Amino acid sequence: MQIRYYAGAADAAGTASDHLEAGDLTAAELVARLGQRDQGLADVLACCSVLVDGSPVRDDDQRIPEQARVDFLPPFAGG
Repeated sequence: MQIRYYAGAADAAGTASDHLEAGDLTAAELVARLGQRDQGLADVLACCSVLVDGSPVRDDDQRIPEQARVDFLPPFAGG
């Protein structure tokens, strides 16, 4: 799974991208797995929008295929 972090999520992760080999996961399982690294990252990921191959995830139980690209976008201020 190709992971991309944006803005504050990239700051919390210490990188703009990552690769995870974990098989298919639900969105909730992916967030939990990534958040195990660091509590600050876990806190940021909990409020991020998640996109899988460009489409928003609306359900934490949505399965994400291992070959997917997942983007984590934190809330943005301003207009």
